[in-house]
Amino acid sequence: MKKTELSEFAARIRSCLMNEYSLNTMSDEAVQDAIDVLLEREQKGIYISIEERVHIADQVFGAIRGFGILDVIMNDDSITEVMVNGPDEIFIEQEGHVKKIEEAFENEQKLEDVIQRMVGQAGREVNQANPIVDTRLPDGSRVNVVLPPVSLKGAIVTIRKFSKTPMTIAKLLSYGSITSEAAEFLKILVKAKYNIFISGGTGSGKTTFLNALSNYIPKDERVITIEDSAELQIEGVENLVSLETRNANAAGKGAITIRDLIKSSLRMRPERIVVGEVRGAEALDMLQAMNTGHDGSLSTGHANSTHDMLSRLETMVLQGTEGLPLEAIRQQIASAVDIIIHLSRMRDKSRKTMEITEVVGYEDSKILLNPLFQFKESSESTLTRVEGVLERTENPLKNDFKLLLSGYTGKI
Repeated sequence: MKKTELSEFAARIRSCLMNEYSLNTMSDEAVQDAIDVLLEREQKGIYISIEERVHIADQVFGAIRGFGILDVIMNDDSITEVMVNGPDEIFIEQEGHVKKIEEAFENEQKLEDVIQRMVGQAGREVNQANPIVDTRLPDGSRVNVVLPPVSLKGAIVTIRKFSKTPMTIAKLLSYGSITSEAAEFLKILVKAKYNIFISGGTGSGKTTFLNALSNYIPKDERVITIEDSAELQIEGVENLVSLETRNANAAGKGAITIRDLIKSSLRMRPERIVVGEVRGAEALDMLQAMNTGHDGSLSTGHANSTHDMLSRLETMVLQGTEGLPLEAIRQQIASAVDIIIHLSRMRDKSRKTMEITEVVGYEDSKILLNPLFQFKESSESTLTRVEGVLERTENPLKNDFKLLLSGYTGKI
């Protein structure tokens, strides 16, 4: 069957379903059974393969109870991101490459119906008064929605799919994102409660790396995770508290920010605070938490380099306070952050750890850095493929106080 014929057949099944059944009183299982009955009836005299039949059933159920054509896309494990630019344009990221697909929503109303189902499942709301929302799907996938009139192309939906299996350092090693030497080095630092910041651009794998790194946290510690939309998968930690922000309601009240959650977490007797991403005034609270005995904190931030991350932190702290001298801010950063890991998405779409740098202090109005690992591209690299390795520099780790405090006596 051609795609147009499949779509027409699915539309016929959906029409029969809506006309012949009282869907409001039916369970999901009953709806699926009804779709199977209608497929049997309407298929007579028409050859449809098993795969096509399953596809039609999924498409019809998605249109009634799920997310329409997005259900089929979301069930494809090779797709990592979905971008909907209005009802007529759907792009996907597959194996690191972004491409447009033929499928489209019937109209703007169908797309907005799907959006309302998405945000409603997480107890959120989106409308003209509150046209931007971050939420997540039941499987943990991260969703951003922007509605008209803010968007000029119709409703915009961006979905970062949630991995069904937690990310581990072993997987990053298999992808070539990090070396075994660097992984062992970071394992020791996490266990010794160094405060670690992961920086990188959009799509560089910051959250993925944070998730992998967080699995080095000792399993007997109390861990508080703070995110805009919960997606971290920390396994094996029994004493785990996951906190998630909340947008304001239609009246502009009830918002709970990352800053609110960081302040609240300090009263929860945390041994570790893991903040999914720092992007604003909450950076000040995060740094203060790191400086007041909450060692072992982990977080991420958008930046193009290690130095750029420091500048971004300065800017974010300034958003959270007025009149604080830049020198005081830099001293705060230098004493709070121990290690910065910088990630990058390369020209061949691979994700690499570019640098692991130690923050060693503050002197002459500058934050001092000590590069420990740096990615060096080899001569085998081409315009379409990046080859290289994350090499250990000759610089030793200078701040070994936390290592000694943790009882570690080996070389690092």
